Amino acid sequence: MPKKIAVAILHGIGNQSEDFSDLFMEMLTKRFSQQIKPFYATPEEELVIQPIYWGSVFNEKESLLWKKLNTEDSLDFKQLRQFVIHFFGDAIAYQPVANHNPNYIKVHEVYAKGLRKLSEHAGEDAPLIVIAHSLGTVISSNYFYDLQFISEKIAEDVLRNMQKTPLEKGETLTSFYSLGSPLALWSLRYADFDKPILVPSPHLQDHYPELTGKWVNMYDKDDVFGYPLKTINDSYNQAIAVDKEINSGNFISSFTPLSHNHYFKTNEIIHDIGDNLAEIWKHLNLAPEQK
Repeated sequence: MPKKIAVAILHGIGNQSEDFSDLFMEMLTKRFSQQIKPFYATPEEELVIQPIYWGSVFNEKESLLWKKLNTEDSLDFKQLRQFVIHFFGDAIAYQPVANHNPNYIKVHEVYAKGLRKLSEHAGEDAPLIVIAHSLGTVISSNYFYDLQFISEKIAEDVLRNMQKTPLEKGETLTSFYSLGSPLALWSLRYADFDKPILVPSPHLQDHYPELTGKWVNMYDKDDVFGYPLKTINDSYNQAIAVDKEINSGNFISSFTPLSHNHYFKTNEIIHDIGDNLAEIWKHLNLAPEQK
């Protein structure tokens, strides 16, 4: 029985819909399947992808806030204001605080439910690849930081949505792709920002001794929300395999800050990640002479 690959996909800030990753999933599966088809008759079945739609926590509240604020005809730039509420509202509302933040917990509940589905459909110890965009990269970093370093402080509401499988405990985290990540800005919140998550998980070798993984950060130089991360400090320089500059968007948007919204449509990203997923699958399922 072939070993499947588990993939979690997280969207970024803004007014996102539940189908945010449909096209990306289709294109990623196609690229993966092209690499696997010579070795397996139904390659699309070997990739189990789970979108993690955390925007459901904030969208309703942000829409209600806009409705309350948009009662005066004197407001200018209404579309831009609505964009700002959804865009920055997510980041402000999510911020972890010293005592208790129900929004932080609710977002992590959604994350836990997504990983639970992956564990059920891909296998309890399936290698886990996380692909996250924008604020989704910060959420992913926080989620796995909690698992790796302060598991005793994880909220009960989050734990209730988890089973004790290796995948859900983060033990099989293999690779992390951060796209258009603003994580560098979060370094301003802490006196010390020198403990990045470990990718691959230090427990990965307990399950797959010969499997290797990496943290790849991709950014567009025209994207004012996405930044290189290796230059934050020595710890991040060591944690991240590469800061890869890419060109996100079409002919017009790729030269503007609008490039931030097009990472999931960028062929270079789809090809890089799809090929890496195929290599992981081959490593797990093929004999050395077939690879």
